[in-house]
Amino acid sequence: MTEPFALAGFDPGAFVAATLAEDLGDAGDITSAAVIPADAVFDGVMDSREAVTVAGLPIAEAFFRALDPDVVIEALVKDGDRVKPGTDLLRLKGRARAMLTAERAALNTVQHLTGIATLTRRYVDAIAGTGAILLDTRKTIPGLRLLEKYATRMGGAQNHRMGLWDAAMIKDNHVAVAGGVDEAVRRAVDAGIERIIVEVDRVDQIEPALDAGATHLLLDNMDPPTLRGAVRLVGGRVPTEASGGVTLETIRAIAETGVTYISVGRLTQSAPAADIGLDFASA
Repeated sequence: MTEPFALAGFDPGAFVAATLAEDLGDAGDITSAAVIPADAVFDGVMDSREAVTVAGLPIAEAFFRALDPDVVIEALVKDGDRVKPGTDLLRLKGRARAMLTAERAALNTVQHLTGIATLTRRYVDAIAGTGAILLDTRKTIPGLRLLEKYATRMGGAQNHRMGLWDAAMIKDNHVAVAGGVDEAVRRAVDAGIERIIVEVDRVDQIEPALDAGATHLLLDNMDPPTLRGAVRLVGGRVPTEASGGVTLETIRAIAETGVTYISVGRLTQSAPAADIGLDFASA
């Protein structure tokens, strides 16, 4: 299948199986079994009722194929495409019981991931031309991080850390326990960590962090004038990242301060589900 199935660490078969098992329980889809003839065939069209940036269609396909390996599916758009309201996303034709049983799981996944991609695209559009790069965060639903971060990429963002393992991020509580920014950074350097991201919420923490070996500065909850001064002080020695309370209304001014990155937790934490439906008509 397409890109989600190439995600390192993501097992599509296990995801689909676990999701369907949650829905089917021990008795299965009792409604479809009772109401739909076993040999009934339905055509279906998945469409968007609003303007969206699409994400998750290959996973939706996997749900339908899991219950009917012979289903015929025609993808009409691809993940990452921006579509208008009323756009058909995919067509399918298969066993009616299987299609109706898989419908909710497929839609839940596409609605959620498309909602994330769509909100992400709005933030990316808001900083277009500034040179700043939008990053996501680890504020994801447990168990769905790989998929949600895939969705932010479909919306035009870059991924920040995937977890606690791929970079050190020294935040205020680390600093408090370690006894200072410089001491916390030195310990990370001594541990042999190559990527050391350091959160600073005051300009006077910048030089100690850099002197100790920080490779990336997260400038936390600073207003645009303070950010601009911090960027000048760093002088391009390491990438800078603005974070904390960023909204669609404020992100442009933040981007214009010259920061390298802007991270936004609400991309995955607060994105509303997209209005996407699946309508069936008798063949």
